[in-house]
Amino acid sequence: MRRLLLVAWLVPLAVATGVLLGLFAGPAWAAFALLPLAFLVWGWPMMGRNWLSWRYAERDDDLLISRGVLWREETVVPYGRMQLVEVTSGPVERHFGLASVQLHTAAAATDARIPGLLPEEAERLRDRLTELGEARSAGL
Repeated sequence: MRRLLLVAWLVPLAVATGVLLGLFAGPAWAAFALLPLAFLVWGWPMMGRNWLSWRYAERDDDLLISRGVLWREETVVPYGRMQLVEVTSGPVERHFGLASVQLHTAAAATDARIPGLLPEEAERLRDRLTELGEARSAGL
C-alpha cells in the first residue's frame, strides 16, 4: 500500500517537473525530473525494510510494540493503563484489506499504533486488549 502511494505521488511529480522545466527552462533543466524518480528507486526497498521492522508482542502484563530500521523505537503499554483500543481503516487500507490498531492511554505522548494488520487480527487484538485492560484496571 505504501509503495503504491509512493508511486502515485512521485511519478506524476516527475512527469510534471520534466514537462514544465522542459517547456519553460529548456531541455537541460528537464533532467531535474530524475530526482523524484531517484527518490522512488531509493524509497521502494526502504518501504519494505520499514514494513518488516514492525513487531508486537502480547506479554503477561503489557503490550510491546517495536518498530524502526535505523532508529529502533519500543513502546510498552501496560494493560491496566489502556483507556481505549480502536481499530481504524482508511479508504486505501480498506482497498488493500488492512486495518490498524490504535491504543490510547492517559499519557498524550504514547504512540501505540500497530498498522498493516488483517481486519480479523485487528479485531481479535482489540477484543483481547480490551479484555485484559478491564481485568487489570479492576485489579483482578
